[in-house]
Amino acid sequence: MSSKCILIIDDDQQLSKSFARVLNEEGYEVLMAASGEKGLESLQEHAPDLAVLDIRLPGMDGLKVLQAVQEKCPKLPVVMMTAYDSTETAIEAMKYGAFDYVYKPFEPREMLTTISQALEAGRFMTESVAVDPESESYTEEAIIGRSRKMLEVYKSIGRVSDTDATVLIRGESGTGKELVARAVYQHSQRQNKPFLVINCVAIPETLLESELFGYEKGAFTGAIHRKIGKIEQANKGTVFLDEIGDMPLSIQGKILRLLQERRIERLGGGEAIPVDVRIIAATNRNLEQAVAEGQFRNDLYYRLKVVTITLPPLRERVGDIPLLTRNLLGSFAQKLGKENPGISPDALKRFQDYPWPGNIRELGNVLQKALIFQQGTPIQADDLALDSENADEVEAPQTLEAGVKDWISYQLRSAASEHVFEACLDRFSAMVLEQALNLTSGNRSQAARLLGISRPTLHSKMEKLGISIQSSARDDSAAQHTRD
Repeated sequence: MSSKCILIIDDDQQLSKSFARVLNEEGYEVLMAASGEKGLESLQEHAPDLAVLDIRLPGMDGLKVLQAVQEKCPKLPVVMMTAYDSTETAIEAMKYGAFDYVYKPFEPREMLTTISQALEAGRFMTESVAVDPESESYTEEAIIGRSRKMLEVYKSIGRVSDTDATVLIRGESGTGKELVARAVYQHSQRQNKPFLVINCVAIPETLLESELFGYEKGAFTGAIHRKIGKIEQANKGTVFLDEIGDMPLSIQGKILRLLQERRIERLGGGEAIPVDVRIIAATNRNLEQAVAEGQFRNDLYYRLKVVTITLPPLRERVGDIPLLTRNLLGSFAQKLGKENPGISPDALKRFQDYPWPGNIRELGNVLQKALIFQQGTPIQADDLALDSENADEVEAPQTLEAGVKDWISYQLRSAASEHVFEACLDRFSAMVLEQALNLTSGNRSQAARLLGISRPTLHSKMEKLGISIQSSARDDSAAQHTRD
C-alpha cells in the first residue's frame, strides 16, 4: 500500500516541521514549502495527494494560491489553515473550492481526521470507476458483469450521468452502490467539482445535521465560530447520501427543502443560503415499507426516485462470479505484491453454489484472506472460508455473548477508575489488532487490509494501544514457524 503524499504550504516553519513529524508517524510522506510560489512549484514537480495551505503567506496569499491550484489540479483536495480572526476569509476559500478549513492552533487528531476525509474525497474524485461488462483490467474500481440485470445498470448510468437529475441507487449491502454513484459523478458535467460522501448511519444523529448544513457561531455550546457544512462545501458539485433510508425524520425535512428550493439554513441561523448541488442517494432498505411505517417521508421518497438504479444481489448474477473473481484476485495480488495464483474450477464452483449474503464485498474479503495465506498454488475449494458454511464450526453467538457479558460485568464491578468504557474498548481493539498482525506475520499492509482499515489508521491504533510488531508476533511464533 503506497503512502499518500501531503504538501504543507506555510511560512511558519516551526509549526510545519512539528506537524510533518505527526504526519510521518501516521505513514504519510510530507513535502514543505514556505511560500505560495514554492508550493506551486512543488505541486508541479511532485503531484501530491493533498495540500494543506495557510491563508496568510508572504507574497502570493493563500486564496490566490488556492485559485492557482484549482486551475492546475481541480481534483486535488486542499485543506486551508486560518487564524481565529479570519472566518470570512476561510468561507471565501470554500467558495473557491477548498475541501475544508481548520483554525490555528489546531488539535493534531482533529486535523488528521480532516486530512483522512480529504484524502478519501480526493480518491473518490480521481480514481476512475470503469463501467465495462468485459473488464479484466484487475482493479477494484470497476463495475463488472455481463448478466442481463447488469447491462440494465450500465444503460441507466449512461442515460442519467450527463443530467442533473437526482438519482436513487438501491441494492443490498455490498452490491457496489458507491461505485455506481462515483461512476455517475465521473461521467457528469460536474466531474471537476467536489464529490462528497456522507454516510447517514456512520454519523451520530446529534452531529449529522451540523455535518450536513453547518452552524453559526453560538448555535450551541462549543460553537465558537461559523462552520460550513458538507452540502454548502460541495456547492457546484455532487453529494452522495449513503444509507439515506436510515436518516432521521428531523433531517429528512431539510433534505426535502434542499431538493425543492435549492436552499439550506445553517444550524442556529435564519438566513436561507442558495446552493447548487446534485444529490445521489443510496439505500439497502425497503423505502416503501419505511414510508408505510412512518419512518421515511413520502414526499422525500418521491423527490429522490426521479431516476432509480437497482443493483442485483450476487446470487442473482451467478454467471458473473468467475469474471468478478478473476478481476478481484488479480487486483488484490497486485496490491499485496504477490503472484496471482489463479483459482481452481472446484473453488469457482463452490463460489457459484454459495448464496453470498454479503455480496461482492464478501467475495472480496474471502479472496483477500485466501490470497494472504496461499502458498503459490491456485486457490482450492478447501482454502475458502465461507461464513454460512462454517457456522457449525464457530462458537454459538449466544455462548460468546454470554461470556463477553460476564467479562464486562466483572470489569464494571472491579473497575479501579472511571474510564472503564474506554478500557474495555481498548482491550478488545488490542486483541483484534494483535490477531490480525499474527495472522499476517506482522505485515502491516496486509493486516490493515484484513481489518478493512487504512495503514495510517492501523499505525495510529497500534501507537495508542502500545502494540509493536514484535509483541504481537511473539505469541504466535510457533504457528509462524510451522507456516514457514
